Amino acid sequence: MLEVNEELIGFDAIANLLVTENVFIVSPSELHGLLAGQLASGARMTPDIWLSTVSELLEIDSLTQEGSKVGLIGLYQQTLGQLESFGLELAMLLPEDDATLEQRVESLGRWCQGFMTGFGYQGKQTDRSLSDEAKDVLRDLSEISQVANEVDDGEDSEADFMQLEEYVRMAVLMLFAECNQSSETVSAADAPKMH
Repeated sequence: MLEVNEELIGFDAIANLLVTENVFIVSPSELHGLLAGQLASGARMTPDIWLSTVSELLEIDSLTQEGSKVGLIGLYQQTLGQLESFGLELAMLLPEDDATLEQRVESLGRWCQGFMTGFGYQGKQTDRSLSDEAKDVLRDLSEISQVANEVDDGEDSEADFMQLEEYVRMAVLMLFAECNQSSETVSAADAPKMH
């Protein structure tokens, strides 16, 4: 297995990785959302399958740079670790706060698009075993994925964005808890609740 740096892999690192692979059709946010959606639905992938999935999404035959492979495997491990953590540590790959609010809103929409695609790979969106709360959350995420990027810069808009971002984060953690239960994992009573 390839060794991965312990430092968190962020938006800029994945953006740079995509540039080195000459890929411009997928954003780091969308790619991370796809991964989170697959993991939340219960999928687990070997490094080879994950890299093949990424290549398919990026519409390339395969990744050409060893650093890209290491970075993407690290992103997989980091995301799974955050989702499995009891500390509710999921960090979505979105641009830093110094990006415009419009860019961050657009990236959150793309993250949700990726999430819905990844979650849908497992057929979970139509799964009758999902709770009503989970179905409501999926509808919300679908609506957020269609968010327009015409936003007013201002303190109210910034606060609204931060609330929306936190809602998405907690929604994903709730879906992960519900779809990844076993006798050793989070019980329904311990799962994050959406209000």
